[in-house]
Amino acid sequence: MKILILAAMDKELQLIKNILDNPEVLSYENGLLEHGTISAHEVYAAKCGIGKVNAALNASMLIKEFNPDLVINSGVAGGAGIPIGSVLVADRVAYDDVWCGPGTNYGQADGCPLFFTPAPNIIQLAKTIVNEGGIRFGLICTGDKFISTHEEIQFIRTKFPDVQAVDMESAAIAQACYTSSTPFNIIRVVSDTPGEGENISQYQNFWQEAPQKTFNVVKMLIENL
Repeated sequence: MKILILAAMDKELQLIKNILDNPEVLSYENGLLEHGTISAHEVYAAKCGIGKVNAALNASMLIKEFNPDLVINSGVAGGAGIPIGSVLVADRVAYDDVWCGPGTNYGQADGCPLFFTPAPNIIQLAKTIVNEGGIRFGLICTGDKFISTHEEIQFIRTKFPDVQAVDMESAAIAQACYTSSTPFNIIRVVSDTPGEGENISQYQNFWQEAPQKTFNVVKMLIENL
């Protein structure tokens, strides 16, 4: 199986390198990416950039160039009621900042479902093989803004009461996969909790061992595919 792993930032990509066997750097149309193997699978890992437009453009470009059988987006997210260090495997993904006007559903991009649904076999596999504490399953919401206040989380909850985490890329990557009929999943680790303490400091101080936890889960899933 050919797998594409996408991360928003260079510091996330550097951590992904740790889970690859026989890593090497390859060039593609928009820059460089990491290439290697996990078990018997060929893996490409690339930075998609921060925000919805960067994520969608680069995800679409990489899907077209490498034609992966599965796309996995991984990295950090803000927690919406779940604690720092929790790993969240998305079972749905939605936009929290999209509204196309009267007669449309808040959060639903034109021509797309309200919720993008990750590959069900990956979700089931995660439930089967991941036994360590802190693994959760639920909804991730995406918007083009770093969420930092309790009020912002509460607004998102008025539209999506069961939101578990927020980020700036997941739904855009999911939409790129949806339009190309490419299976995907999103696996994020909570780096900060908006509205609970100083979440910007939480985020800035998070980049030590904890983010590696989510990539270890990614590796475990790939090894068992």
